[in-house]
Amino acid sequence: MDINKVNLQTKLSTFHDYWSPKIVGELNDQFVKLAKFKGEFIPHSHEKEDELFYVIDGVLFIELEHKTMELHAGEFVIIPKGILHKPYAPKEVSVLLFEPVSTLNTGGIKNERTVRRLDKI
Repeated sequence: MDINKVNLQTKLSTFHDYWSPKIVGELNDQFVKLAKFKGEFIPHSHEKEDELFYVIDGVLFIELEHKTMELHAGEFVIIPKGILHKPYAPKEVSVLLFEPVSTLNTGGIKNERTVRRLDKI
């Protein structure tokens, strides 16, 4: 088994597409993912999975039912399963996601933004 360190900035420099998470690690049936967001995503929830958003660079907004959260570099939030949320980023933001392997980026909604097969980088 190879044990390697991961440089987040190096990995982030390998892609430029938005709303398409990339796998950078796996542990205990959880994926560690990197993503770049810009613009609005769809409101969605995850029936069985909690989801962690950690902002590496930029500002991420997450619209919830009764408030909007504003996350800056070095901050994270855990969205519990079943909670409707809508991420958006007026400018590009780099995010680390930590979530179960079964998590689809669009939750229970299947549409053109659903990424079923994630790239490993």
